Amino acid sequence: MQKFAREVFESQPFSLFIGAELTAASNDSAELTLSIKDHHKQQHGFVHGGVISYLADNAMTFAGGLALGGNALTAEFKINYIRPGKGERLVARAHARSAGKRLAVCQCEIYAVDSGVEKLCALAQGSVVPAN
Repeated sequence: MQKFAREVFESQPFSLFIGAELTAASNDSAELTLSIKDHHKQQHGFVHGGVISYLADNAMTFAGGLALGGNALTAEFKINYIRPGKGERLVARAHARSAGKRLAVCQCEIYAVDSGVEKLCALAQGSVVPAN
């Protein structure tokens, strides 16, 4: 699964463009990280919500896809922003909480890491379906 996850991630032009990394994957979870750069920020100096949303979406799709056994797509998701994303990097940790044949329900916690301290900045939940 680890090899499959890496191959899929490395074939995503947007993920590579934004600078994200797949740092962990298992049969029902995934972790993505992103080193925060100036081009990820909005006018107040915080990471743009779209960047945080991307991390949640992609991490959940990986977790759900791995739980479903293959390529997957997001069917829907919601996100709650808790505090501004600021620091050196973001970490998105997603888990499939339930997986059947055609649907996985996933949750993701997104942390901002500043001086080695993780602070929860967003929570997301979504549904993932097989791509076939």
